[in-house]
Amino acid sequence: MIRVLTPDFAVAPQIEVDDLAEIAGAGFVAVINNRPEDEETGQPVGAALEAAAAASGLSYVAIPVGHAGFGHPQLDAMAAALASATGPVLAFCRSGTRSCNLWALTMAKGGADPEALVRQAAGAGYDLSGIRPTLDALAAGA
Repeated sequence: MIRVLTPDFAVAPQIEVDDLAEIAGAGFVAVINNRPEDEETGQPVGAALEAAAAASGLSYVAIPVGHAGFGHPQLDAMAAALASATGPVLAFCRSGTRSCNLWALTMAKGGADPEALVRQAAGAGYDLSGIRPTLDALAAGA
């Protein structure tokens, strides 16, 4: 279920409250929730995930990405969450795709090479071709 993009960042589809102890045991220090509340019937409530994360010694940040897509506030929040982490971070959404895309966009905005980001995502099973022009623009400082 966990797909590693870098030694310090991985993504996953929806996690459950009971998964947090195992996630901490796998060496992660932080969890980023990229799902809006009530996006889908039956998804765990963010507050319950946050409490279970804290009980497992994990930091928890919610950076929801809804139907409106990605914006600079979300990229900046992701950059801050990654910068404050003291070890590996796991981000999740319904399938892992939004989390992967948000990571790639954030890295590009920070100056990372879009081609390298595309390769890293592909290695984890994600296709960034749909956001490649945005990756290029962000990396160029546009």
